[in-house]
Amino acid sequence: MDISRHIQMISAEGQLLARAAERAGPDAKVPTCPDWEVRDLLRHTGMVHRWAAAFVAERRTEFRLGGELPELDGAALLDWFREGHAALVDTLTTAPPDVDCWSFLPASSPLAFWARRQAHETTVHRVDAESARGGAPSPVAVEFAVDGVEELLLGLHAREKSQVRSDVPRVLRVRATDAAAAADDQVWTVRLSEGPPVTERGAMAPADCEISGPAAELYLSLWNRLPFPEVTGDRSLAALWRERSAIVMR
Repeated sequence: MDISRHIQMISAEGQLLARAAERAGPDAKVPTCPDWEVRDLLRHTGMVHRWAAAFVAERRTEFRLGGELPELDGAALLDWFREGHAALVDTLTTAPPDVDCWSFLPASSPLAFWARRQAHETTVHRVDAESARGGAPSPVAVEFAVDGVEELLLGLHAREKSQVRSDVPRVLRVRATDAAAAADDQVWTVRLSEGPPVTERGAMAPADCEISGPAAELYLSLWNRLPFPEVTGDRSLAALWRERSAIVMR
């Protein structure tokens, strides 16, 4: 997926998030994040949007912490979220392609990194907002879901910060089963060891456990927002993912 498509996703998903949060109300519990109410979700995501936009807009080349969470609530908090979301979309849209700023995953450019990262950040938290609202969730397109699995497995969990580790080497397979997802680049082999997971595209080794299902369900289940669609083999590896796959962004 290219930068413009990721920015389109940020725009659309942020609007869906705000509408779902407004319908749910600030006091509503967020089932996919049991420690949060909707106000916590809006404060967190709004802060992350501003944090990301600042790296690009101010050409920050070193890491900085995010800002303080606002004390706002109710309609004022929703307005604050929408303002930050719109500013992020505008910042990414107008930034020069060769903008130089800090990022923390390999990408073709810092702008490509931030557009992709915030597209998936916003989508996952849109799912959280819709879980608080109740009713049918908005769909996730297959192409975008596959892109999200790629970012998670080959990017976020390739870092030293990943805690998905095993004292004994094991192999976890992740497979998107959609009709359009039959190519090797929509199957991933995750080698677990005492170090960070090492992921390769394709069925590169016999697997001890396979997690499979439609790409959108797979994407959200790997982010621990849904149960795994299907697990075969040693289910303890699926449980290991559930227990240890929380992400630290820096």
